[in-house]
Amino acid sequence: MKTTKTNKTTKLALFAGATALAALAPQVQAQSSDSLIDKLVDKGILTTDEAKDLRNDADNDFNTTMQAKMGMPDWVTSYKLYGDVRTRFDQVSSTDNNKTFVDRDRYRIRLRAGLIVTMKDDVEVGFSLTSGDPASANNFNNAGNPLSNNTTMQDNGTKKSVYIDTAYGKWTPVNSGGWLLSATFGKMYNPFQFTPMVFDADWTPEGAALQGGYTFNDKHSLLVNGAAFVEDQEVGGTDKGSVRAPALFAGQVIWNANWTQKFSTALGLGGYYLGNSANLTTANVPYINQGNSRTGPGVLINHYAPLIADASATYNLDTFPMYSGPFPIKLAGEYINNVDAHTGNNQGYWAGVTLGKSGKKHAWDISYRYEYLQADAVYDQLVDDDNGAYYQNAPVGGAVGWFSGTNVRGHLIKVNYSLTDSLTLSFTCFLNQLIVPNLNAPAHEPNNSATHLMADLMWKF
Repeated sequence: MKTTKTNKTTKLALFAGATALAALAPQVQAQSSDSLIDKLVDKGILTTDEAKDLRNDADNDFNTTMQAKMGMPDWVTSYKLYGDVRTRFDQVSSTDNNKTFVDRDRYRIRLRAGLIVTMKDDVEVGFSLTSGDPASANNFNNAGNPLSNNTTMQDNGTKKSVYIDTAYGKWTPVNSGGWLLSATFGKMYNPFQFTPMVFDADWTPEGAALQGGYTFNDKHSLLVNGAAFVEDQEVGGTDKGSVRAPALFAGQVIWNANWTQKFSTALGLGGYYLGNSANLTTANVPYINQGNSRTGPGVLINHYAPLIADASATYNLDTFPMYSGPFPIKLAGEYINNVDAHTGNNQGYWAGVTLGKSGKKHAWDISYRYEYLQADAVYDQLVDDDNGAYYQNAPVGGAVGWFSGTNVRGHLIKVNYSLTDSLTLSFTCFLNQLIVPNLNAPAHEPNNSATHLMADLMWKF
């Protein structure tokens, strides 16, 4: 039987034609170049080695074309666009029978969009933009809330603000042989894996961070995080004296272990030190949360150097009713002790369970957590701004009303269901009350409980 070898140029033309047809046909448009090449291999038109060469040639030709069309320098290797859009119904209500607290319903939106540019020599830069409301009634140069990207629907459909959420550069000089070492500078996504009891999920710190790690084998790995973050910028007074800027120095070590295909654990230990915290007055930085002990002008009484330990264990069941694939059951908890607080009320903890894992079409999860966070366990302006209770009487330097922050205990129930791979429906409910109803005196506050209910629809891309 006579055999002929297809000319590589002809095959490239065939592949280019197939790609063009895919671009013109809506029902085929989602197919990738790789899937088209795979079909040519299945048909016997290409060999496996020829397909590999064609992929490399196609990638090189695509990169060359993109660089020429977009004026992209040759050291840029890829772009990644990502983000999400979320709509939310947000309700806060209280058990206050006297109705000095007014229940509040809000309809909110959130937009996040970012770009990561990867370059040669293990360098990347990234930035992201986010929606948001102003930080507070005080004007901090029209800055957005550091703990939230939500924008409230109001004021006859006014145009909404957009802020810089991240802007950073990252260099990873070591990423081979099981070793990892990277450095990040600028305004970044939080590199630490502490939970929202320590750092709100929307907080994007500013400064420098180092991340290192070592993978021992397919079962055990170690991750080390360290960072120095700027908390505020201070200037000297009229006497030209020096005023030291507040800064946060943090570290964390995490041991991840996959004991079997079904069972895994994680154990973490870390903490942070908040330097020059006396300059973080309620007039100098946005006052979002409350709970810390303060003097009259809103000055922090305590120093903050919490030690933080966390642990989790996950077991995957083979099957579970109304769930496709292995079903994870995760038990987790976290403990905090602020060793630098001299007024007491310096501890916190939470424990909970999560069943399932959302994120894929028709996947779901249900979580429960009980949290107990004393007033001075951590700096109140960094913790979860959704987790709060009702103050009938204002603490020193604080205000009356529903506030998130520290000095809170209660329950969290959360349900997520992924309608598609990109669209998830969520319900979140906090059932909380204050640990110390009145931080200033032994006065009784029977009606400090509050419920915070949120219903979300989030589209990610």
